[in-house]
Amino acid sequence: MSLPMDVRVIELPLRHAWTISRGTSTSKRNVIVELREGNLVGRGEAAPNVRYGESAETVTAALEKLAPALDGDPRHFRVLSERIEEALPGNHAAKAALDIALHDLAGKRLGVPLYRMFGVDPSRMPITSFSIGIDDPAAMAQKVREAEPYPVLKIKLGAQSVREMFGAVRAATPKTVRVDANEAWTPDEALKHIEWLATQGVELVEQPLPAADVEGAKWLRQRSPLPLVADEALMMASDVPKLAEGYHGINVKLQKCGGIREALRIIETARSCGLKIMLGCMVETSVGIAAGAHLGPLVDWLDLDGNLLLASEPFQGHPVVDGRIRLGEGPGLGVEPRSTP
Repeated sequence: MSLPMDVRVIELPLRHAWTISRGTSTSKRNVIVELREGNLVGRGEAAPNVRYGESAETVTAALEKLAPALDGDPRHFRVLSERIEEALPGNHAAKAALDIALHDLAGKRLGVPLYRMFGVDPSRMPITSFSIGIDDPAAMAQKVREAEPYPVLKIKLGAQSVREMFGAVRAATPKTVRVDANEAWTPDEALKHIEWLATQGVELVEQPLPAADVEGAKWLRQRSPLPLVADEALMMASDVPKLAEGYHGINVKLQKCGGIREALRIIETARSCGLKIMLGCMVETSVGIAAGAHLGPLVDWLDLDGNLLLASEPFQGHPVVDGRIRLGEGPGLGVEPRSTP
């Protein structure tokens, strides 16, 4: 028996133009997957990222190739998940969509939210950061003011005007602030910037160096006055041990690693290596964000704000209250369409 699969590409306009060190976008094209079992629908989302050579087109092509892996008893979703992992190299966003949909379906079949399936305590949910993209200093300060409901901010910085941009942010708010450089700096530049950012009350710095610069990360970790968190340098659980020498923590994203199953493996491996853990996201709807949120209480830092960056949200998910995602009692992901997306 094979699970019927529906696939559709959705266009997601952003609230503001989104700029990081690699470029600017005003909308995202994600892929929604629906798996049907009787009257139940399991939903998943792929949020492809050009950094990993993925697009809506590569995702839909990969899903077509992965569809035969769904041929089996849908109650054995772990077996199906393993088949998906083995069926095609790479294509992690497509695999994440199927993995999330299978978990949603399993939760709905049992009538329980995913966090109960995992034995996770939702009261231990960390505060999520809200991201501010690169812009001119005045615009960044204005975005900070618009983000008043969120107690923790993550500020994107690039290779240029670091002090001017961050100075405008700090002048606009005394909040807890994290910085993400998205691979923009050399080791010498990173140390100089981080030493200054440490005087500005920054909590941590994410991916200051190119992911491939393993030796530079080791050098920087020995000298950095702030915790360093690997993002682009981390894909799978097998990457974690070598990152422990260059970083203090890692950023797990379901879209990078291929879904919930691999994210849980990464979390377990990171704990065994003494690393702190951030759970992050791409620009995603509430489908993808909810999948991460059900794992949120297992980590130290949360950055699940992708749906908050959208101009409109096609799904009804879990609200953010005083900076914390409040998980409900709905089965599976606990997410349903607002209307037909």
